[in-house]
Amino acid sequence: MSRTHLPLNALRAFEASARHLSFTRAGLELSVTQAAVSHQVKGLEARLGATLFRRLPRGLALTDEGQALLPELRDAFGRLSQAVERFEGGRMREVLAVGAVGTFAVGWLLPRLASFQAACPFVDLRLSTNNNRVDLAGEGLDCAIRFGDGAWHGTEAVHLFAAPLTAMCAPAVAERLARPADLAGEVLLRSYRADDWPNWFAAAGEACPTLKGPLFDSSFVMAEAAAQGAGVALVPASMFERDLASARLARPFAVEAHTGSYWLSWLKSRAPTAAHRAFQAWLVAETSLDG
Repeated sequence: MSRTHLPLNALRAFEASARHLSFTRAGLELSVTQAAVSHQVKGLEARLGATLFRRLPRGLALTDEGQALLPELRDAFGRLSQAVERFEGGRMREVLAVGAVGTFAVGWLLPRLASFQAACPFVDLRLSTNNNRVDLAGEGLDCAIRFGDGAWHGTEAVHLFAAPLTAMCAPAVAERLARPADLAGEVLLRSYRADDWPNWFAAAGEACPTLKGPLFDSSFVMAEAAAQGAGVALVPASMFERDLASARLARPFAVEAHTGSYWLSWLKSRAPTAAHRAFQAWLVAETSLDG
């Protein structure tokens, strides 16, 4: 069959007929007569040199050849439909796969998602969250938002903003904390970064007590544990402004430990797409407003 002369009308007639197992119902769907659908299918069968339907007294039944063709055709029509739907305002929508630290995704990105969609309607954002350990190539990501120093092997990175860590807990726990040294009597929730609490206590001018609290791989989950009274978390306050405003969390001390920033990173070996560049420009503009 010539690729330049695909019988699209006949293929659509076959697909609709196979779905309904009826030329009549297929004709109603396609707004043509039953005879027109039957004629299209017969022409396709002649072109393929195969019988696609067994004509029964009441309806149709697919032959083995018809059953083999149907899933391939459904997949092809589905991809065509998706391609057409990807046009936005005369421009093809472009998929952008972004990985983000869960804390950043919930605390910063989601509240601004409508703003991004309005600014960049052609970008079809695919967001996945992680605990800061991400394999850009292995996970098929165009870029990732991570916390750290921006120096990840084989990547380029653009600085977004600093995210100093501060002690946060449930309001009832905060009421019994008068000074940083009082934390020695509390359960101190830990992240996989072993130096977070030592750095915070150093900034507070206190010796770090023995750390025995549970360890978390997500600041978002750790903050939720703190809100439920499980202990005191060390997290970036800027990511939990809504929890502070609603008094789900309290910040007993102003002391901060500067251990890293949020960065947008991507592989050096992968040139940024138009969608990537648009997302990056929007991120930089939005984070500069916050600053």
